[in-house]
Amino acid sequence: MTEERIGILYATFAYLLWGFLPLYWKLIEHVPAWEILAHRIFWSLIFMVMFIVLIRRWHLFVAEVKSLFTNMKTALGISAAGIVISLNWVTYIWAVNSDHVLDASLGYYINPLISILFGLIFLKERFSRIQWVAIALAFIGVSYMTVNLGSFPWAALALAMTFGIYGLLKKVVQLNAIFGLAIETMIVAPIAFIYIASLESTGGGALGSSWWTTLILIGAGIATAIPLLLFAQGAKRIPLSLIGFLQYLAPTLMLLIGVFLYNEPFTTVHAVTFILIWIGLILYTYERVKFLRQTG
Repeated sequence: MTEERIGILYATFAYLLWGFLPLYWKLIEHVPAWEILAHRIFWSLIFMVMFIVLIRRWHLFVAEVKSLFTNMKTALGISAAGIVISLNWVTYIWAVNSDHVLDASLGYYINPLISILFGLIFLKERFSRIQWVAIALAFIGVSYMTVNLGSFPWAALALAMTFGIYGLLKKVVQLNAIFGLAIETMIVAPIAFIYIASLESTGGGALGSSWWTTLILIGAGIATAIPLLLFAQGAKRIPLSLIGFLQYLAPTLMLLIGVFLYNEPFTTVHAVTFILIWIGLILYTYERVKFLRQTG
């Protein structure tokens, strides 16, 4: 098997796991989103530390941490990244467990378009006409949903915005996936631990309430880390243009799960909104592939 095929398998499995992640959070929908987030952060750090030790990269990890925090810009960048990805995680958990899986799907469809908009605003990147049309279609789609459903899809926009900001911050501090997740969770883990400890000390925590809930909460670290590690292995082996296509696998699975498994309403308004955004994404992906071919 060629390296590219291996890379496709890694990346596909990563996006499949991300797409099916709503099923995991639904197992503990009785636990508040902020408590699940605290456990996700804490157990992700524990798992990543164990993994780094297992692959004998601890000395490199320590050196990376020391290097990062000797520079104020990188220290602020990685700290902000840890906070922003935590906000993204809690919004996603809340959306799934509050029967807004469609909003989560919509958010991750919009995300690539938000990212190119951030590129214009913060990185002074230039847009092509096709990219402008793609962003305009997404804006029209969200506006159409807001007017016709009478409510703003804030969860979808929050997911897209936080993940877009996270991507922007990662450009400031470039880290490999393994060290990046470990350091980001390490920054916010003390807060997560204090929150968990305070809940458990008052008897209001979910940890230990049942063996099943405890297992799922601890497993949140593995559920977070495994797809990221698979993605990192895949991204090293396949072209960026192929990653661009595969990234829509996860929100498509979320959409199907929300509609067919959890019976969330998919109205004509939803259909029009999603179609407008899908057309925008097709245009964006076409433009991206064309650019990569010209420069490659």
